[in-house]
Amino acid sequence: MTATSASEKQSRNFLPLDDSGEQPVNLRFVSDLGRSLLFTVHPKKVASRVTSAIQRSVGAEVCAFVAELENIGIVSCAFDRKGEIDPRAFPKASFEKWLELLPPQVGYREESEHEFLIEGQSHKLEYVSPLHINGVIKGAIVVGFASKRDFNETKGFMIDAATQMAAMSVNLSAHYETAINNSINRARDEHRRFTEAILDALPVSLYVVDRDYRIVTWNKHREIGAKGIPRDEAIGRDVFKVLSKYPEGRVRDEFERAFRTGKLERIEQQTTDEDGSRRHWMVSKVPMADPESGMITHVITVGEDITARVDAIHAVARAEKLAAVGRLAAGVVHEINNPLATISACAEALERRVDEGDFPNSEAVEDLAEYLGLIKSEAFRCKSITTGLLDFSRLRTGDRHPLDVAEILRSSANLISHQKRGEDIEIRIEADPELPLVKADGGQIQQAIIALATNAVDAMPDGGVLTLRATAEQNRVSIEIEDTGVGIPAEDLSKIFEPFFTTKAVGEGTGLGLAVCYGIVTDHGGRLSVRSNIDKGTTFTINLPVGQKIRSDS
Repeated sequence: MTATSASEKQSRNFLPLDDSGEQPVNLRFVSDLGRSLLFTVHPKKVASRVTSAIQRSVGAEVCAFVAELENIGIVSCAFDRKGEIDPRAFPKASFEKWLELLPPQVGYREESEHEFLIEGQSHKLEYVSPLHINGVIKGAIVVGFASKRDFNETKGFMIDAATQMAAMSVNLSAHYETAINNSINRARDEHRRFTEAILDALPVSLYVVDRDYRIVTWNKHREIGAKGIPRDEAIGRDVFKVLSKYPEGRVRDEFERAFRTGKLERIEQQTTDEDGSRRHWMVSKVPMADPESGMITHVITVGEDITARVDAIHAVARAEKLAAVGRLAAGVVHEINNPLATISACAEALERRVDEGDFPNSEAVEDLAEYLGLIKSEAFRCKSITTGLLDFSRLRTGDRHPLDVAEILRSSANLISHQKRGEDIEIRIEADPELPLVKADGGQIQQAIIALATNAVDAMPDGGVLTLRATAEQNRVSIEIEDTGVGIPAEDLSKIFEPFFTTKAVGEGTGLGLAVCYGIVTDHGGRLSVRSNIDKGTTFTINLPVGQKIRSDS
């Protein structure tokens, strides 16, 4: 930098001393320096202005400023006759060593070149004026003169006066700078917390990954649930290690595709909670581009729980299917029952004739009796199927009145215990002491509970626990039929309410029981759901709307 640059601009008001060192000139220097520092609010600018002014006013070969300030660090600068020079001319190591040696409290002259603090200059004498900040020496102004005769006491006085002003000004500016930085940091923290609060308030799980696949944002909803991970365990880590439970190849392909194409992608996924209930998610990969370069810098992953929506869609489809089957059943049941009645009557008539000896000479009379028995039993089995179809297709209005669910559970448990269907089956009843009443047909609700409980008993061939539970949930009553049996395979869960679907052997079930239960619950304005874990058990849940609050003395 030349002598006509910053050095002259900052020091044009500071006149060099004459050889006599007159007092008015000294006072003018101090006054001009004070005015120039009045509105200087940055420590680096204070140091630069003071150093440049001293160098020009005392005619020094070089002048350097160095100080170590709290919350800011080392502040240094240096000027020679040509202007500002590299502050590294004032080595940090020499300064720190000087501080460790408990330097003098007042300015002093140093004539030994081996003890000079400024290196790389051709000066012959240094005057060192310590910077006192809050009673502690935090730095110094070092002035180098080309020859020893260029320095006198008047110049030393001026340097000390300028040093005191610099100490006060740099201390104030450091506090101001610290306050500004603290204010900026607080604003950043408040902005970050506000942004996090917005992300946490969103009813979706959200996280953001950079190009190194490091997680930079992780909202609260991504912390909760069976698949949740605490934010502190996720931020800054590799996304593939955090999501280690998911197939890494699939997750990596999704992110690489988003970074490569820059296109939004929506993926439907399904998870299973620990209790066996299934959840459906719509996962969106949203690429985030740099506004200037257009390069994809981050990918936002948003996971929305769409379980209720998917269940509603399935329920509508199931209801439409059940309605279609019901209409078909209502149309054909009577037509089927008439031929079945004729077949059964004929088989019974032929059985009586066999018993009465109308075929004494027939060698196949025993076979005839066996075949007639088979015809009659199969006809009655068909009759039971058509009766089930008829029940399925009927409009279930019933006699609906306020119903105590706890009493229905106790009655159902009593009936199941007398069926003797399973061995070593323990039946438990758990009901809140003050359940709200539900407006329902007691016979139909009991029919559904018994059908579900019977299936539960059949699922525990080696014994187990059957629990009938009733709890109040806001404006609904929840009835759970829980077993500890073999469980239902995941691929069958979506089909168990369909008519004629059964996993039982041929002849052991018609596949209409759960469909009828579903129809009963739906007709009551309720909802029937299921969750299951293989070898752990199954829980069917009936949710019914509340009719009225039960009396506490009942």
